[in-house]
Amino acid sequence: MDYGEKISLILKSLPEKPGVYRFFDENGNIIYVGKAKKLKRRVSSYFNKQHDNKKVRVLVSKIRDIQTTVVNTEWEALLLENSMIKEYKPRYNILLKDDKTYPWLAITKEDFPRIFSTRHPDKEQMQLFGPYASVHYMNTLMETLQELFPLRTCRRLVKNSRPCIQYQIGKCAAPCANLIQQSDYQEYIKNIIEIIKGNSKFVQQKLKEQMMQYAEHWEFEKAQEVKQRLLLLDNFIGKSVVVNPELTETDVFSLESDEECAYINFLRVMNGSIIQSYTLEIDNKLDKSDEDLLLMGIIAIEERFGKLCPEAIVPFMPQIETDKIKFIVPQRGDKRKLLELSQKNAKFYRLEKQKRQDLTDPERRHHRVLQALQDALGMDRLPKHIECFDNSNTQGEEPVAAMVCFIDGKPAKKEYRHFLVKTVVGPDDYSSMHEIVTRRYSRILEEGKELPDLIMVDGGKGQLNVAHEVLRELGIDKKVMLVGIAERLEDIYRVGEEFPLYIDKKSEAQKLLQFVRDEAHRFGITHHRKRRAKKSIHSILDDIPGIGTVLKNKLLTHFRSIKNIENASLDDLSKIIGKSKGLSVYQFLHAIDLPANNATTNK
Repeated sequence: MDYGEKISLILKSLPEKPGVYRFFDENGNIIYVGKAKKLKRRVSSYFNKQHDNKKVRVLVSKIRDIQTTVVNTEWEALLLENSMIKEYKPRYNILLKDDKTYPWLAITKEDFPRIFSTRHPDKEQMQLFGPYASVHYMNTLMETLQELFPLRTCRRLVKNSRPCIQYQIGKCAAPCANLIQQSDYQEYIKNIIEIIKGNSKFVQQKLKEQMMQYAEHWEFEKAQEVKQRLLLLDNFIGKSVVVNPELTETDVFSLESDEECAYINFLRVMNGSIIQSYTLEIDNKLDKSDEDLLLMGIIAIEERFGKLCPEAIVPFMPQIETDKIKFIVPQRGDKRKLLELSQKNAKFYRLEKQKRQDLTDPERRHHRVLQALQDALGMDRLPKHIECFDNSNTQGEEPVAAMVCFIDGKPAKKEYRHFLVKTVVGPDDYSSMHEIVTRRYSRILEEGKELPDLIMVDGGKGQLNVAHEVLRELGIDKKVMLVGIAERLEDIYRVGEEFPLYIDKKSEAQKLLQFVRDEAHRFGITHHRKRRAKKSIHSILDDIPGIGTVLKNKLLTHFRSIKNIENASLDDLSKIIGKSKGLSVYQFLHAIDLPANNATTNK
């Protein structure tokens, strides 16, 4: 039995129940793990349809065996899938790319515990809280807790010893010298845990009650100490991001993705304050759906930060049944603002990562922009070679045109070309465009050079249609992509389409098109201005044979104007530029023919 028959038999025997499936290659290695609400339908889809994604096609071609595990719910399938991915690390599964080690707050499991931060958590020896993506927030919390409660900081507690300087400055309750009861010390720890969990109001209330009790018993010094702790706690709460006191326990998740990765941002809100913020990066190898990526991120964040809150704000409603979490997609109000804040964090994380990659690998950015442009224009290949045309004239005078060339998203200035329009009289941009496009690509074909991937014309439908007519006449209209960019609204038109393409005006693809067009305009207008300037300084002296720039400048320097040169005698001209050249100038300006040996010096 070949593997095709084996796969067919397996597919027929699969149940319509939730579960996890595993694909094996010819060597018996797990190459992919997936979950399904209905195993039979999901697994069969890999073999019953044509996949657009190349990676999926490669995966299917390597499958030689399938194994499944049935579970009760899709949520259980999600948990089992996540566990198997971490255990087997299949080649084609999405990969959590966050390899950073974030710090935790640890409370030791001792009679008189101490609190400290660590990047090497030990669950057996410590009670752990975190991890903290913001080290600044964690340090602020640590400093506040140490100010609020005088806990010991020494690594080894030696009973019945002399108190250290930490006790003298009020930073430690000196359990080593038996100056505090274990029950009182443990009360400190309980309050600390409540604050770490975000339940600061509970601690505030307890401190207020304690302060009042001391005051009632005339223990004003102790009451003042508690009051100082209350002020410190109020100051810390004031630094927290407060959203709405009615939001007691809520997690917020948002998703931002690009072609390669997905970014899941997580915010935890406790008693109206954001106490955790974290962004998880996922390598999306097989073009997973946004729902699969979001759920995978939620499970990974639960493993990292502990049990999730009973309520989760999400950007869309996952099609999964679970009693553990109540998903909410808010449309307005404070919860909607929280979701938008989370989305901003995810987007900011993606852009910052992109900037870092662009700085270290500029070619990566160029390829990404070209890929975005290819997708936006619907091209079948990457627009590595782009050429753009622009016309320039002043009321029909000095008509010129320019062509700029971009290779791999960058200007290739050696390939820039200027054109003097030869066959057009008057301001006729359409005829000018017809002439220069014809001349450019006729020559390309004659010389056997490579055609560009993308041709752009600066103009709307009229210019675009003229350029397309030329390409069709040359027989290359099917070999290149042609677009026009309208200057007024920056709209992009394709041949034969009534409406412009919708491209985000702030996208990198649109910005590249605008940059190419602006470069063509700059190059063309600069050439046009030079020709106009050259024409404006042309004088009758430029038409005299044998009179170059040096002699012309001598005459103008001495006589100050063309009129004075015309009124000068032959003798005056000869004194400045010599007899022979002076005779040439005199004859040309006065339209007479004097023999050199009979030249007169009379005025």
